[in-house]
Amino acid sequence: MLLLADQWKDYELIDMGNGEKLERWGNYVLRRPDPQVVWPMEAEWSLWKNPHGHYHRSNKGGGQWEHKKKYPEQWTISYKNLKFHIKPTGFKHTGLFPEQAANWEWSMDKIRNAKRPIKVLNLFAYTGGATVACAAAGAAEVCHVDASKGMTTQAKENIKLSGLEDRKVRFIVDDVVKFVEREIRRGNKYDAIIMDPPSYGRGPKGEVWQIEEKLFDFVNLCMKVLSDKPLFFLINSYTTGFSPIVLENVLQTTIGKKVKGGKIYGGELGIPASRDGKILPCGIFGRWESK
Repeated sequence: MLLLADQWKDYELIDMGNGEKLERWGNYVLRRPDPQVVWPMEAEWSLWKNPHGHYHRSNKGGGQWEHKKKYPEQWTISYKNLKFHIKPTGFKHTGLFPEQAANWEWSMDKIRNAKRPIKVLNLFAYTGGATVACAAAGAAEVCHVDASKGMTTQAKENIKLSGLEDRKVRFIVDDVVKFVEREIRRGNKYDAIIMDPPSYGRGPKGEVWQIEEKLFDFVNLCMKVLSDKPLFFLINSYTTGFSPIVLENVLQTTIGKKVKGGKIYGGELGIPASRDGKILPCGIFGRWESK
């Protein structure tokens, strides 16, 4: 299954080639590397040569932005009624993954049609794209958990930008495993769980996360905070070499065993380029949803 994030107006994947992509974020055009773009550039036309910002990788790791035209340190873009701050970082990221709009749409639809209060747990929640989407869809509560204080601060800004300050959203800066363990002891339960685990990472106190070693055990741990009537469970991954079938199998051997009658499937996320329609692959997902 391939899901396309093709309903954007403030974001556009313009063109791709030679290991780079050219994107419009609102009024500003950025040129960034992308390891999936292994085909040549057909022509380095004007926007390629003169974007607002061009991120150059360093041979020593990392990289930096070349500012070709003036643009602000941060600005706002919209996805329908959702709003997000864009802040280009020294690690080439902008603070938002636009392909996730395909998952936002699905999550929002599930929450709106549930016809009951839904509590959502968003783990490895980054700048809160899914948090904003679920709050906007009318979730009774969203618990946003990420180990980065800076990313969580930006998530709070995105909630405010979207006019959702009155919604019940808890922001937690913590190691996600330790947080879930505490929620188990407290007896807290959630009807929907979203997670976007990194391939490798460290918690605020140096806790090491390696997805191949930790994912199954962590998803299994999350079964203990799942309500008796769960709505959905979504795993997203950008880990190179992982197949969607891996995520399907993890869900099958965890929530698939715990809850009867649900549906499990996986696939890829992608964004079409406006110049020629080529699809940029942007990670994978696995979903369990109640029937």
